[in-house]
Parts: sequence; C-alpha cells; structure tokens
Amino acid sequence: MIEDTIAAIATPLGEGGIGIVRLSGPKAVEIAREIFRPRTPKDLTKVPNFTLHLGEILDVNGKVIDEVLLSIMRGPRSYTAEDVIEINCHGGPYVLREVLRTVLAKGARLAEPGEFTRRAFLNGRIDLVQAEAVIEIIRAKSRTGLKAALDQLGGELSKEIERLGQALLAVMAQVEASIDFPEEVDFSGSEIFNSVKKALGGVEALLAKWDEGRLIREGLRLAIVGRPNVGKSSLLNALLQEERAIVSDIPGTTRDTIEEILRIGGIMCRVVDTAGLRETEDSLERVGVERTKREIARADLLLIVIDVAAGVQEGDRDIIDGVGDKPAVIVANKVDLIEKIPYKEVEDFAGGRPWVAISAQNGRGIDELRKKIGEVAMNSQPLPKEDELILLRERHRDALERCRGHLLDFIKGWEENIPLDLVAIDLRAAWQALGEITGQTTTEDLLDKIFSDFCIGK
Repeated sequence: MIEDTIAAIATPLGEGGIGIVRLSGPKAVEIAREIFRPRTPKDLTKVPNFTLHLGEILDVNGKVIDEVLLSIMRGPRSYTAEDVIEINCHGGPYVLREVLRTVLAKGARLAEPGEFTRRAFLNGRIDLVQAEAVIEIIRAKSRTGLKAALDQLGGELSKEIERLGQALLAVMAQVEASIDFPEEVDFSGSEIFNSVKKALGGVEALLAKWDEGRLIREGLRLAIVGRPNVGKSSLLNALLQEERAIVSDIPGTTRDTIEEILRIGGIMCRVVDTAGLRETEDSLERVGVERTKREIARADLLLIVIDVAAGVQEGDRDIIDGVGDKPAVIVANKVDLIEKIPYKEVEDFAGGRPWVAISAQNGRGIDELRKKIGEVAMNSQPLPKEDELILLRERHRDALERCRGHLLDFIKGWEENIPLDLVAIDLRAAWQALGEITGQTTTEDLLDKIFSDFCIGK
C-alpha cells in the first residue's frame, strides 16, 4: 500500500478560467477537510462520492486564498484507485501556487512527473499500455491518433498482448512439464511447434502496424527539395498561409531546414523546407546541402520544386535521378511569370510522377497541390483502417521485436533438435518480452523511464 499523499497543479501554467490542484493518497480527504471551508457546513469524510462542493480554501493562517469547487472521489473508484481530491480554483498562476503551497504545508508531497498515472498502474486499475495511452491522448494531433490512443486506454492492445502471452504461457507449461516429468506427460511436439508458429504470426501482425502508428504519432514527413531559388521557401509559406520562411532572390538564402506542421487531406504532415541542392564552396551552404540530403532520406514524400519560367535545368534532373523511387510530387512553380505552361517539358521531366503547376507567389494551384499531396500520401503510405490495432510507442515495437527474435530462435533450435531445456529458455524470454509491454514483467528502471515522459499533475 502507498502510504504518502501527493499533490500537484494538474492544469497548464498560465492564466485560464479554471485551474486544478489535485491530491491523491490516504490523507487527501483529511488535508482537504483542514483547508476547505464549505459554503454550507458539512463533513467531507461523510459526503457522497463523486460530488462537488462550493466553498473557500484557507491558507495556513486561516486567510481566504480563493473561492473554489472541491470534488471528492474515493478509492478504489477514482483515477488512481486512491482517495482523490480536486480543487477547482480560478486559473491564475499565483492562486494555484498558493493553494498548492498550503496543501504541501498540510502534509502532502509534491508529485513527480506522471505519478498519478503511475499510482493507477501500481494499484492495478490500469496496465502499462493503458497508462501510456494517457500521454498519447494528451499529445494526439489528429482524430485517428486520438482514436488509436482511446483504443489503447480501453484495453484493446492489452487484450491482444494478453492473448499472445497466455498462448505462450500454455506452451511453456507443457514444455517444462515434459522436461521435469518426461514419463508422465503426453508430449505432443507438433502441437507445441504449431502453437509457437501461431504466436509468432500474431506478433508479426502487430509489428506490421508499426509504420501506421508512426505516421499517426509523428505525421507524414514531407520534404520540399529543389535547386536554389526555385521557390521552396515561398511554397512553404503558401502551404502554411503565413510568412514562416525568409524569401529572397539571392540563391542559397536557406541554409538550414525549417520544419512546420500542417494538415493536408486529414493527414498530419511535418513539412520541411530544405536548403537548395547545388555544388557550392560556401562552407555554411554545404552544411545545409548535407542536411537536405539527410531529409530526403528521412522523408515519406518529396515535393520536388522546379522553376518553369527558367525551364528544366540539369540540376533539376540530378535531383530527380538522386531520389530513386521515393514517392514524390513535382511542383512546377512560377507559372505567374510565363504565358503558357510547358506541359510536355514538365511531363517528360516528371517521368510518370504526378505534377502540379503553381505560383507560390499568388497562390495559384496551391489547393490542387494540397489535394495531390493527399492522394499520393494515401496511395503510398500504410494508413490504418477504422477497426485496426495500431502500435504508437517505440517501446512496444522494441519489445515485440525481441519477442519475435526469441520465438524464431526457439523454432530454429527446435528444427535443429537442440535439447528441449535449452530452447525453452527462448520461449520464456519471448513471454517476458511480451510482459514488459503491459507491465507484467517490468522493472522499476523501466517505470521511471516511462513516467518521466509525463507532465507533473498527470
């Protein structure tokens, strides 16, 4: 049992209509009773659960800090499965600090990052996957991302991990029994082998969803590339509809990458404006060119910008030849400077890739470009279906990869007739790797690492 009571400000810093100071632990109600003066006299230890009470918070000298609404949620039917008090104050930084200072003076301890959610896990109300879903909900940047996080909070991924773990546990029991009592156990080698193969298929099916989870969490990485002075920075500004990048007629102005987030066709995109690709003696510009090459390698989709007013140049061909088969949209920019678009020249250059004629200067073709980006992204990237499980956390992917590796080692050892007591080690290691995901076989160091990623108050 956790014996101390923790407290923290649970709302973001800064001014707002409401701010919340949260307490959790065995002394939460007692501390609230000492500092809360209800508008209607009542004993907080006897009021019904899940109720709100109007009153005032008093400091250690008995002076009023603020008029508040106090909510009471007794364990185990609370977020942490402990007694929880939430003090809803006016949302000013000074007010919240004063209320927190008073709560701490009465015996509570300042909570560590993620400690409320950690207590929910330690008290058995949620597993580790569900705990991590909380931070994914907070950080969700799209409807799809929010749904995936809510599915995890609801236990959908946990159920699948538990199902795979139970299957491995059943095989382990049979293997270990056959090792310890070979004469008494009816040993079925084919049944064990098939069960492990089936579990391996389940693990690989989950791993196949990693790219979809990465796109939901991180967004589609969209790099704007091209020769210097073809209008890459102007295109970024046009897509964002704001003056984010510096625009100049001087080639080589952009010497570093600029990254912004926008939504195109319902897909979150991380749009990166890069330095122009060309041979240069300028040391700073060379650094920018090298960063551009790295961004091309990292990108999920490229926008290759050319200047149609100047015509297709050798440098443009070098760029398109250098990106291989990476998905790309050709952006024929500066159509405002010419009377007629050179369709054949651009089509020959695109070589079958989709292309759009635009003017980043006056906005012509930008809506069509957005549509084309969405179409290419949908066709080239694995986007999740409505009812699919998705991996959102690198930790889950790593544990599943290790589980997969151990299962493959077991199968290889089995096929090579390695003694059963030796290959059984791989089976147990695979089960332990799965258990790390839900917290069944986790360590304190891992918990510290996971919950340090949370904000204080959650």
